[in-house]
Amino acid sequence: MIELHPLLPHRADQAWFWTERWQTMEQEAQDDITAGGIETFDSTDEFLADLEREASHRGLA
Repeated sequence: MIELHPLLPHRADQAWFWTERWQTMEQEAQDDITAGGIETFDSTDEFLADLEREASHRGLA
């Protein structure tokens, strides 16, 4: 007896990742990274200080 099992291109519980909407968002994020539209921080304190500065600048704090 031979059993055939379909091979899916991805796990069923990860199908959301491969939707057109999600792939569009992934591409937008990658484009932003490529264009240099990200910042990195050496510590949590640096990140939080920058977040507070941005919030204050935008009138959110």
